[in-house]
Amino acid sequence: MLKAKLHDGHRIDVEVHGKGPSLLLPVNPQPVEGAKAKEMRKWGVDPALGRSLIDGLSDQYRVIAFDYEGHVLKTPKPNTLTPTNITRDLLAIADSVEADRFAYYGYSWLALSGLQLALRTDRLTALIMGGFPPIDGPYQEMLRVTMATHEMSISAQEPSNHPQQTSDEYDWSNVEVTMSEAQTKQFVTLYQELQNFNDRAAQAQLICPRCCFAGAADKIDYGKRWGDVQVDIVGPLINKRSEMEALGWDVHIVDGLDHTQAMQAANVLPIVRPWLDSKLILNQ
Repeated sequence: MLKAKLHDGHRIDVEVHGKGPSLLLPVNPQPVEGAKAKEMRKWGVDPALGRSLIDGLSDQYRVIAFDYEGHVLKTPKPNTLTPTNITRDLLAIADSVEADRFAYYGYSWLALSGLQLALRTDRLTALIMGGFPPIDGPYQEMLRVTMATHEMSISAQEPSNHPQQTSDEYDWSNVEVTMSEAQTKQFVTLYQELQNFNDRAAQAQLICPRCCFAGAADKIDYGKRWGDVQVDIVGPLINKRSEMEALGWDVHIVDGLDHTQAMQAANVLPIVRPWLDSKLILNQ
């Protein structure tokens, strides 16, 4: 098992599968088993999501898989999970497997991390953002949600009766109530750092091929405890689609799917695989 050293000195496991153009894939390569897997299936979540994505791509690509989200939940970075440090981590992971040039696919906050990566390096061959818009991203709304959740984690008087989940398993409103203070603080730090980020102005700096997608029903309504915030992921892809395409994005909206459904491999691979093939394989 390869390991990469991250910005805070902790190390993360990195797996490499297949041969071909390199693709950074921040997913858990190990299938979830047992009672937790059964619960995930009730929510329509593939317990082997990461493995399913790897298997669907590794016949043509050198897939570099690493559970970055699982790592930051296990080893929180409450004051240092910034776009700059995430980029440092992703580049360190690429360096650990000698991937000088690589594509990147991320979903939700890992998608916005990919956008930040693309703005900080010229090593990307392609960028795919799932479940987060490249223009008009809900950075303010996500800060409100994460700040409210952080306050709840501070004031919690007793442990939750629910098992800890990650955003690959449920939506944010279920996820974060089970997180510790340190876990929630790192996402507050991330979104605070992004409050002055102008994603529209940043488009001029992007040079690699890029694709974005979201489910047509990807609007998350958070309850009163979160300030009745709505996080609209798909809205910008619908309302700004022409602008995004004019700026070089290939835009896909998946009918009928919400945030969790659109991240499943059965829905991701029909978009990601042919798009990557057209940009990295067929043009060789």
